[in-house]
Amino acid sequence: MDVRDDQRIQRDVLAELAWDARLRPNEIGVTADQGVVTLTGFVDSTARGWAATRCAQRVRGVRAVADEIEVRLTSTPGRTDAEIAIAASRALEWDSFVPAERLDVTVANGWLMLRGEVEFGWQRRAAEGEVRRLAGVRGITNLIEVRPPQPPAGERLRHDVERALLRTIGADRVTVEVDGDTLVLAGVVRSWWERDQVERVAWSAPGVRVVHDQLLVGG
Repeated sequence: MDVRDDQRIQRDVLAELAWDARLRPNEIGVTADQGVVTLTGFVDSTARGWAATRCAQRVRGVRAVADEIEVRLTSTPGRTDAEIAIAASRALEWDSFVPAERLDVTVANGWLMLRGEVEFGWQRRAAEGEVRRLAGVRGITNLIEVRPPQPPAGERLRHDVERALLRTIGADRVTVEVDGDTLVLAGVVRSWWERDQVERVAWSAPGVRVVHDQLLVGG
């Protein structure tokens, strides 16, 4: 990848950031080096920072994103740690797919921590997604453990995941290995969207407790 490619990626990421209505003009800086995009600047919420990262990941040619955006909360009244914790608990309770009764939420200086246990990895991801959008959250530490009710079915699990990936991304560019309750993903995908889909499929597999993502984004 030459300098011209990086310049094109930088321009495209800046254009995508400007296109996203959730972000303010010129609040995010962008540099690109060998397809690795670095984001800098300041935002007033974790949700806005996450939106910026997703913008960069959508751009063709981006191989990785280094998020150096700093969250600086505004002095808006009514965003105490206790109120954030209450809002997070209620958000989890309203999600019918998240076992909120098995999760614990604590907040310190705007930093939210999730603990507890779920049966599927996608529930862990869903819980984090629910609280990421809340106002006043400066950052999230997700310590939720995945504890499946039964062990995975070994070779059958591998075949089931491979078939699900074939249905989803329409190709066999990803290799799947099963090591006990761990899935190892390797190969090259064409975009971050494809990578997200592969992870979603892996975390939806019954009996999986850990997913090692070794995928490369080929652009």
